[in-house]
Amino acid sequence: MKQAYKEIQGKRSRKIRFALLTTIMMAMLVLQACGNNTGGNGASASGGSNTEKAGEEATSNVPAVLNFGFIGSNKLNVPGGAEGWGFYKGIIQEELKKYGITEVKLTGFPNGPDQTESLISGRLDIGSLGDTPAIIAYASGAKTRLISQSSANTIGYLIGKKDGPKTVKDLQGKTIAIQKGSFMHRYVVGLLQEEGVTDYKLVHMLIPDATAALARGDVDATTNLGVPALKLIDQGYTHLDDASKHPNLLGSSATVVSEDYLAKFPDFPKVWNEAREKALADLKQHEDEYYQFLAEIGDTTPELAKQVNPISDIKDTAFTDEGTKLLEGTKNFLVEEKLAKKDFNISDWQLK
Repeated sequence: MKQAYKEIQGKRSRKIRFALLTTIMMAMLVLQACGNNTGGNGASASGGSNTEKAGEEATSNVPAVLNFGFIGSNKLNVPGGAEGWGFYKGIIQEELKKYGITEVKLTGFPNGPDQTESLISGRLDIGSLGDTPAIIAYASGAKTRLISQSSANTIGYLIGKKDGPKTVKDLQGKTIAIQKGSFMHRYVVGLLQEEGVTDYKLVHMLIPDATAALARGDVDATTNLGVPALKLIDQGYTHLDDASKHPNLLGSSATVVSEDYLAKFPDFPKVWNEAREKALADLKQHEDEYYQFLAEIGDTTPELAKQVNPISDIKDTAFTDEGTKLLEGTKNFLVEEKLAKKDFNISDWQLK
């Protein structure tokens, strides 16, 4: 009897010990699981914190002031196109503020070469100009990157003096005013080459000086573009030619950023192009107001502004196949004519 009692008690003790052991093990597993979950949350929170810190550090390196250059001079001190509309309406400034840029300083330049000099010297961070001076500068060693090509249908005009040459071939042995290093320089050289004109003299003059020289008869022809060109034609000057008849000689715009600025703000191309796209979307919702805006900065009428700079010419994306092809053709021409110091791949210059 005693022996049986001991066996029963022993079995009960073993069962109790087993139950206790099982309970303890389960408790440990639960605690471990909780600990892992807590640790996982802690790691996730820490990772999120690190990401936020990295973002804050990246933004903190961005200069508060962005220096932007464009071609032209007007009372509003803004360019045309989606960029100009974005600045005029404050759309671009509002987007840039999200990244710590609190002020945009805009500076107009008479031509592309002058603007590229300011970009190279560090007075500008970003510039919008014609493709030809941008390519010439890069081929000469300028530390820039091409981040967008917002238009690819810029038309250069060749205009003769009154009672002067009537055709391009009549420019044999004549003097032509150009803006050296501009897309119109490239247009004229290409045009004269196509027409077989080999004996001519090119003189560098800014457009106001060239227009005055044409009126005095000091030059036989000059290059011009947009509304000023059409005004000269309306005044009786001879319309010798324009690039709309030569698709390979059309100009395009180039938005370039210094590599020094990109080192401080690597995400700038993406930020800039997204801001520009927002401005373009808004512009398309206010077409009449946009042409009135162009008329104001161009000292003309909305009707003429629409004729010269239709909204359809503004590209929706940073780069297009059409625009890149035009850049390649322009670059190859400039290299062949020794206007660009060295050849390069457009893709190496582009930053997409």
